[in-house]
Amino acid sequence: MIYLENIHQSYGTKDVLKNISLSIPEGKITGIIGPNGAGKTTLFNVISRVIQSKSGKIHIDGVDISDPKMNLSKQIAVLKQANHFNLKLTSYELISFGRYPHSKGRLNREDKNMIDQMINYLSLSDIKNRLIDTLSGGQLQRVLLAMVLVQDTKYIMLDEPLNNLDMKHGVEMMLLLQKFVDELGKTIVVVMHDINIASTFCEHIIAIKDGEVYFDGPSKDVMVEQTLNGIYDADFCIREVDGKRICIYHKLQKDLIENKGEDV
Repeated sequence: MIYLENIHQSYGTKDVLKNISLSIPEGKITGIIGPNGAGKTTLFNVISRVIQSKSGKIHIDGVDISDPKMNLSKQIAVLKQANHFNLKLTSYELISFGRYPHSKGRLNREDKNMIDQMINYLSLSDIKNRLIDTLSGGQLQRVLLAMVLVQDTKYIMLDEPLNNLDMKHGVEMMLLLQKFVDELGKTIVVVMHDINIASTFCEHIIAIKDGEVYFDGPSKDVMVEQTLNGIYDADFCIREVDGKRICIYHKLQKDLIENKGEDV
């Protein structure tokens, strides 16, 4: 389990995270949601130790991540939002980067077996020798996921992985993440914007607002009009479809359109 205790982060005089304490459950997809500027990515960066928090502690399976003996890259695999590669790399070469914490750049038989295993697992055999700048957005995302998987960590953190993906490939991405949880026993943390995707695929939701935890709990409990209105300072409408709660955005505009139609 990942446990955060009184995490505080600031940039200059601006407090971005304000004494956040929470735990991320194992064996589930946890979605981090909230409005722009709420502190979602900063929280992501602090957990993955991309940046150092001003104060507070983070424990992974009972070990403080500040412990110099901890090799965090063997505990958490991180995929940032922006991934720009100027080098001429094949899919296989990019995937092999995920083994660096284990191989230090010198792939042995175990490394190559893991790479081949994940290429087969994600059905990437037909593109493993293609240059990554020739891949579609969906193909590149699957290659990046393979790179994350070969790192062979218990925890996977993804910062807005659905950006630049259309609806079909976005759903495919989330189905793959669920597969990683169910079949590989991974614990996944995803920063995302789409509330409906989050509630459908994430079992646990953390909502950040103004640098504080506004909501922390099961996804079904966040799909309440009063809760979402409070998170986003907007007027939402929740409807149930096939037993799932769906958020309809822009309730005010919807009502205005309906009323206008009645007048006509």
